[in-house]
Amino acid sequence: VQLQASGGGLVQPGGSLRLSCAASGSILSIFAMGWYRQAPGKQRELVAAVTRSGTTNYADSVKGRFTISRDSAMKTVYLEMNSLKPEDTAVYYCRCYDGNYWGQGTLVTVSS
Repeated sequence: VQLQASGGGLVQPGGSLRLSCAASGSILSIFAMGWYRQAPGKQRELVAAVTRSGTTNYADSVKGRFTISRDSAMKTVYLEMNSLKPEDTAVYYCRCYDGNYWGQGTLVTVSS
């Protein structure tokens, strides 16, 4: 399974970005996918996750600002990020829990 993440970039505080993660390869059914992030000098942390049934889970630090969603085939997962803060700056990784696959990461920088 390959995961291709995209959508990162430079945005000012208060701005928005939308990340996408597309899964491809030999997997019949994906049960859950998630977004993680790792800031410089910090451990990788869960940002949000979504299951095939639509159940979502968010880190407290992003609740109310970020929204995770997926397409009906559970092959693409999105992370809508609003009201971005400088502390959201990190490399964002998508993860497929089925088989524990990781994408290559996309850098999000929130700065004026």
